[in-house]
Amino acid sequence: MKFTNPTVVAKILNRYKRFLSDIELDSGEMVHAHVPNTGSMKTCWGENWKVLVSKNDDPKRKMKYTLELTHNGEAWICVNTGLTNKIVKEALEQGLIPELATYKEIKPEKKVFESRIDFFLSQSDDYPDAYVEVKNVTLKGEGNIVLFPDSVTTRGQKHLRELILLKEQGYRACMLYIVNREDGEVFMPASEIDPEYARLLVEAQKAGVEILVYKTNISTDEITLGKKLEYKL
Repeated sequence: MKFTNPTVVAKILNRYKRFLSDIELDSGEMVHAHVPNTGSMKTCWGENWKVLVSKNDDPKRKMKYTLELTHNGEAWICVNTGLTNKIVKEALEQGLIPELATYKEIKPEKKVFESRIDFFLSQSDDYPDAYVEVKNVTLKGEGNIVLFPDSVTTRGQKHLRELILLKEQGYRACMLYIVNREDGEVFMPASEIDPEYARLLVEAQKAGVEILVYKTNISTDEITLGKKLEYKL
């Protein structure tokens, strides 16, 4: 997935009111940038970190700049959570996820129960129809550990319960975690932050819900799906 709008490397000064940030451009000019991230962004930004912002001159936009990536001195981190499903859709269409590569039909945002599951896959000669829920992972733990969630997520808990029900109904149910930072190598549920989510993930695995973890390759030009990672529950 390539960035479609012009981008520039800059420096972040502050993030506030969740969706706002102050950015200093190389010219010294300070601009406001939209932060498309509803999470806590723990371990994802710090004052004076290098960042990548995109620019959109649409006169209807309140802010021309959008925060896309941050850099902690060692690795790029994608903080625009709106990009995650675009990355996954592109990977599914190109057959880059071997476990899901045989499906011919890909339908985003499939309504089921009280939610919309991110992807519904059908028409495979090898597997039953599949529901795939995607989660963006950017919280850094100790060493090379990455964690989800970064705050209590009742919505995420509901998705796990629904995947269990879908598996019981005969569908293939997959929980796909996208590690959207370059310095993560092993995924774990953040049990200290949301013990109920961690418990439900173990329950889901026992019920037959598949857990897939993939890392992205991030540059200032594009983000693509990279290698598969191990996980520990």
